[in-house]
Formats: sequence, structure tokens, C-alpha cells
Amino acid sequence: MELQGSREGSGRRFAIVASSFNKEFAEGLLRGARAALSEWGVSDADVTVVRVPGAYEIPLAASHLATTGRFHGVICLGCLIKGDTMHFEYIAEAVSHGIMTVGADTGVPVTFGVLTTLTEEQAAIRSADGPDNKGREAALAAVEMATIVEAIGRLGRA
Repeated sequence: MELQGSREGSGRRFAIVASSFNKEFAEGLLRGARAALSEWGVSDADVTVVRVPGAYEIPLAASHLATTGRFHGVICLGCLIKGDTMHFEYIAEAVSHGIMTVGADTGVPVTFGVLTTLTEEQAAIRSADGPDNKGREAALAAVEMATIVEAIGRLGRA
């Protein structure tokens, strides 16, 4: 037996947690995620966007959303750009670990669309409209993972 995710988002609900910090890049990621969800059949009415101050706050909001039982997946979007201090490393590690933990603890697919770049130019490239937009990739992963989790759930009922 082999299970694989589907690209069918119709009838599924998703939450998007978007950081307000580095807003220009975060908004590009959000546009990419919303476009991808729409392409895969998720209606605008089935998408809830929650804005948080910065990337550090993403895991907490994602956790609360995942535990509502309302969403088939939570998409996490933000942008961290390396500066001159260790702050970048601490925040990037905490956010990465926090997002992974939310998914593992709740069983709800939680995807990582947080840019961790060295320069603004790298962030601009990864948040630009088009097929390489990392918000788009995180949204598509959320749809596929939602369908995989559903398929695994059906195994237990078979």
C-alpha cells in the first residue's frame, strides 16, 4: 500500500498565520499562499488569516488555531533577515522548532513558510509572485498534508 497526498482543497479549511514584521515580504508570501489555495479549490470563505507581530509569535497563534478543530491545516508565514547580532539565529531556531512542535503535538498539518534569509534581496526573490513563492509552497504542502492525514485516518477505520 502507498499513500500520497492530493491537490484537492475543496471543502477544506485552512488558517494562515502571517507575521507583520518585514511586512513587504510577508505580504508577498501571503499573496502566494492565497493564490495557491484558490488554485487548488479552497474557497476564500474557508481561509482565515491571523496576523501576529513577528515570527516569534507564529507558533503560539498556530497552536491555538490547530487546537480549535476547525482547520485541516495551518500555514505559517513570516520573514527573518539576518542582522549583525545573534538575534536572527535564536528567533529562527525557536520559530522552526515551535512550528514543528505544533504539528506534532496536535496532529494538524502545520507548514513552514517562514523565510530565513541573509539579505533583503533573497527575501524579495522568495516572496515574489510566481511559482517559486515560498508562501505558495507552504500552502500547497498544507493541502497535500491535510489529504494525507485524512487518508491515514481512514486506515484506522478500515
